[in-house]
Amino acid sequence: MDTWKALTEDVIGCRACPRLVAWREQVAREKRRAYRGWDYWGRPVTGFGDLEARLLMVGLAPGAHGSNRTGRMFTGDSSGDTLYAALHRAGFANQPTARHRNDGLQLSDAFITAIARCVPPGNRPTAEELTACRPFLTREWALLSRVRVVLALGQMAFDGCLRLLSDAGHQLPRLKFSHGLHYSCASSSSEGPKHLVATYHPSRQNTQTGRLTPDMLDDVFALTRSLMDG
Repeated sequence: MDTWKALTEDVIGCRACPRLVAWREQVAREKRRAYRGWDYWGRPVTGFGDLEARLLMVGLAPGAHGSNRTGRMFTGDSSGDTLYAALHRAGFANQPTARHRNDGLQLSDAFITAIARCVPPGNRPTAEELTACRPFLTREWALLSRVRVVLALGQMAFDGCLRLLSDAGHQLPRLKFSHGLHYSCASSSSEGPKHLVATYHPSRQNTQTGRLTPDMLDDVFALTRSLMDG
């Protein structure tokens, strides 16, 4: 029987993709000037949050000087600044900031993970690397037995979520990614249907250009909350 301890050990110890191993360790050695004093994590990053969560958020991969530095999903970079501030406004996080693994941040009824666990060069994992990493997300899904809503953060995460739900036995039509998309997946569970929701990734590129605003993200989390409680 799988456990969180076994999964955590398997994620952190993974060296399946030589290109990603080399890159994450190179970034951790060379560092960014602003973080010269940091001891970079430089390893695969595990999921983070409430193990009884009804909301599962799925991103793309750790940031080079964010999660690859701090060792926690969406922690230490601008994407995390945007995401955790929104989670705090929506009541899913106890604080609006995420600086390092021991900063006191806690999630309530929410869990965050990614389709790739190592920082990829150019922020683009290959299809083969995503395939190698997929079992980790599948194992998380099996352990997170109370999830009702899956929130995909960006196009590539959305594609990964479609695969996750399909592999779990949900029949999905051809869905095209769009911000605010909501699709309800029939379920035999007594808890009712599973819901897939999509949003633009909270990257600096999207937030600084106005493609994704705080109000848009608040609307997405209001939707996820209503689906969880409805």
